[in-house]
Amino acid sequence: MKFTKMQGLGNDYVYVNCFEEKIEDPSALAVRISDRHFGVGSDGLILINPSKVADCEMEMYNADGSCGEMCGNGIRCVGKYMYDYGLTDKEAISVETLAGIKYLQFFIENGKVAKVKVDMGSPILTPAEIPVVAEGERAVDEPIVVDGTEYRMTCISMGNPHAIVYVDDVKNLPIEKIGPSFEKHERFPNRVNTEFVKVLDRNTVEMRVWERGSGETLACGTGACATAVACILNGLTEEKVTVKLLGGDLEIEWDREKNKVFMTGPAKVVFDGVWEE
Repeated sequence: MKFTKMQGLGNDYVYVNCFEEKIEDPSALAVRISDRHFGVGSDGLILINPSKVADCEMEMYNADGSCGEMCGNGIRCVGKYMYDYGLTDKEAISVETLAGIKYLQFFIENGKVAKVKVDMGSPILTPAEIPVVAEGERAVDEPIVVDGTEYRMTCISMGNPHAIVYVDDVKNLPIEKIGPSFEKHERFPNRVNTEFVKVLDRNTVEMRVWERGSGETLACGTGACATAVACILNGLTEEKVTVKLLGGDLEIEWDREKNKVFMTGPAKVVFDGVWEE
């Protein structure tokens, strides 16, 4: 099986061109191929499939084999693959995901995609649709007790569930300890991705993320989008936000008139390879 390892801000996945390849058990393959000692090493597996409703379909699996609805860093790399590997010559494409069809615009440098702007769609704020157990129409600045400590969270879905928690110190946060406690908390029926955020100024925030099924990753595109929306809802930032992650920066804009979130960031090929079992 031919594959390409790609990364967006260090959020790395193994990509397979399923216009040509056929995968029998992608969930099991995701576990084996993601292993950083016995496999290729990645945050998961993404299959680029033909689609009847878009230019292609993104089928995503986390490192533990669970299916993911959407990945912002992953979808930028899908766009780069489609263009750089000759599956499209268009500079704007549509991608089918479990979170709906997403629209991508490419920024080309020297004949290859350097950056991708993604229309991530509308944020979902209704608790039952996120899902999170909460009363009221929105879970904004909502108290939650985790491991005996009360935190304030804002919950948003960008096609997958996110809980944004504000902290004073992002860098020294014991994320390996509290991340799993948030992920598996009883208030999140489908588990949750948790963003720990510090606001630096009206246009800049710092963030670390604990992703369900993968643990801490260097970046999370949907998490950055959810974080920007949460900051705006809480009156902490303007509508254009630079989100600083361990792997680099993402530019996020929530156009409240259109109710759409736009994410712009890089996508890079690490290497091509062949997987043999």
